Amino acid sequence: MNILLAEDDVRLGELVVHMLKKKGGYQVDWVQEGGDAYDYAKSSHYDILILDWMMPGGAGTDVCRRLRKDGYSGAILMLTAKDTVEDRVEGLDAGADDYLVKPFELAELLARLRALTRRAYVPIVGNCVSLGSFELDRTNRVIRQREEEILLSPREFGLLDLLVQNKGQVLPRELILDRVWGYDADVSLKIVDATVKLLRKKLDVFGQQDVIQSIRGVGYKIED
Repeated sequence: MNILLAEDDVRLGELVVHMLKKKGGYQVDWVQEGGDAYDYAKSSHYDILILDWMMPGGAGTDVCRRLRKDGYSGAILMLTAKDTVEDRVEGLDAGADDYLVKPFELAELLARLRALTRRAYVPIVGNCVSLGSFELDRTNRVIRQREEEILLSPREFGLLDLLVQNKGQVLPRELILDRVWGYDADVSLKIVDATVKLLRKKLDVFGQQDVIQSIRGVGYKIED
């Protein structure tokens, strides 16, 4: 597995790289500036990006936002000393899949990387995906039918994109919550149902509210 580590603390960076290679058997590239992290992520394939929040040349959250805006679908883990609920929300809303507060145990970092690997999904080739009479534009995060476009919120997009990537599979609410809202998000499963309801209202403009199917007692799916 290939990992990009973006961390400007030299001592911590050297330790993390050593442990990822020795204990995890991972291939690791290490950069110390946000701009380099963005360039490396765009030019090479990585299974997981580990981004420090505070870096010269661009904060990890800014790098994360730019990559997600560009349609980057790989897993991203944010490292930070910030530990308030507001900080966690900001990091996850920036597009991170998980969040680890400094100082941390390397064993926990390895466990979270394994969890991200288990939750990884095969990305869709191309930025626009057809769904019935409309399409999902993954770059601009809109649904489109002919000339009409409807903008999706980050959570609406994340949920719809996750279902699209796994067409034909029933995704449990717990999995959707974990993948879209992130590890240890301080929200209940009801937020998943509420977001589906908002999505269906937007899809109804195109007469496609039934494209997301409810599986009673389990979760949701989109048929292939």
